[in-house]
Amino acid sequence: MLYIPLSFGNLSNLEDLYLHKCGLFGFILEEIGNLKSLFYLGLAENQLSGSVPQSFGNLSNLEYLYLYDNHLSGSFPQEIGNLWLIDLELGTNNLTGYLPYNICQSGSLKELTTFDNHFLGQIPKSFRNCKSLVRVRIEHNQLCGNFSKDFGIYPNLTYLDVSQNEFYGEIFVNRKKFPILGYLNVSGNNITGSIPLEIGNSTELQELDLSSNHLVGEIPRELGNLSSLIKLILNRNQLSSGITLEFGLLTELDYLDLSANRLNKSIPKSLGYLLKLYYLNLGNNQLSQEIPVEFGKLGLLSELDLSKNLLKGEIPSAICNLHSLEKLNLSHNRLSGVIPICFEEMKGLSSIDLSYNELRGPVPNSKAFKNAPIEALQGNELCGDVTGLTSCEAFKSHKHTSGKIFAIVFPLLGGLVLSVVIIGLYFIKQTQKMESEKQQSSVNTHGLLSVLNFEGKLVYEEIIRATNDFDPSYCIGSGGFGTVYRAELPSGDIKKFHSHLVEMGDQKVFSNEIKGQLGHNPKH
Repeated sequence: MLYIPLSFGNLSNLEDLYLHKCGLFGFILEEIGNLKSLFYLGLAENQLSGSVPQSFGNLSNLEYLYLYDNHLSGSFPQEIGNLWLIDLELGTNNLTGYLPYNICQSGSLKELTTFDNHFLGQIPKSFRNCKSLVRVRIEHNQLCGNFSKDFGIYPNLTYLDVSQNEFYGEIFVNRKKFPILGYLNVSGNNITGSIPLEIGNSTELQELDLSSNHLVGEIPRELGNLSSLIKLILNRNQLSSGITLEFGLLTELDYLDLSANRLNKSIPKSLGYLLKLYYLNLGNNQLSQEIPVEFGKLGLLSELDLSKNLLKGEIPSAICNLHSLEKLNLSHNRLSGVIPICFEEMKGLSSIDLSYNELRGPVPNSKAFKNAPIEALQGNELCGDVTGLTSCEAFKSHKHTSGKIFAIVFPLLGGLVLSVVIIGLYFIKQTQKMESEKQQSSVNTHGLLSVLNFEGKLVYEEIIRATNDFDPSYCIGSGGFGTVYRAELPSGDIKKFHSHLVEMGDQKVFSNEIKGQLGHNPKH
């Protein structure tokens, strides 16, 4: 293991100490605070632990301090706030306590990164007037404050990430406050109110993330003015009304997430103009009507999620044009019809979920469907070469037959329930068949078939009476099939039949013989 040598504390004229990625362990030496000439101190990406020495407050010439990606803990020394720092990077440690109250008092700080720590409390008041700031990353802490009041005007700020904290208040973003801001992330806070119309003036914005807050109201049309926008993430809010047509103007957009809101109405066709999209998520809203066929133009799209909406109609075959698509989720809608067979041409599709729609018929013969779990197809009337689905031949032969089993993927316990149902119905059918055969083969006291009735013309009792209980006088011959009798029935019909067939209870042969004779009516 490597440690910072004690002798480093004697290098009084040292100006630059660069020890990034050196595999250092142990504590940071207090003696480092004796290096009064030091203006650059880099100890990032090591395994250093313990606290940051208070002696660092004595480094009066220090301008760059890099301690990120270590295992440092404890409170960050307030004394460091007195330094004329240009760049302070503390990200990904276990630091606690408050940020130095005078951290921006010098007016020289350009970059501040404290992300992935445990800092708490309000951001320092000096932060509001720190016009020198260019890049700020303070995400993933427990910082709080009023976002619209505690942040001032930053003419040079290009990057601001305050996500996953406890900021509240409303979003107040305009060109005056952040004239050249290119990245803004306030996700995972307690921001309320609506998205301000003025945000449409921040034309330098390339990434905007307002997700996981409590925003309400409509998505402003003014967002369409953000022609440089690459990523727009508004999911997990309470935004309502429809998706504005002006989204089609965001032609540089490659990532759009509007999921988990209260958006309704139809999906605008203008989204089909966003030809650079690789991720589109509109799931968990109240969107209705059909899936726009214009989506077939999104040739770079790799993930599409429209699940948990009220979409209806058929899946447009234009979806098959999305040759880059890897994940598709259309579950929990009201889609109907058959799955387009052209899905078999989507070689890159690896994950699909069509569950709980009104789809029917065969599933395409492709890897995505064969590898799909039964839960991804359940709640439809589908069939095919997929575990848990009935074969399509069975589907075709039974789908219009009353009382037969449809090729339905049951939502409860998948194929297990279906198998139990099929087995149960099989035994019921077999039992009914055996009972029927037992009844048909039962004989009376003479050992003969109790009753045979063809179209109401012939019954067993008529045979007995017509032959006087098979009296020899009615015999007209004998052979391999037994004695042949001639009988005149009450209807006047004269019939010939073999007594052996009746005596042996061979119902099928005997019935065929009688039916054949009923086809003609010889009189003598």
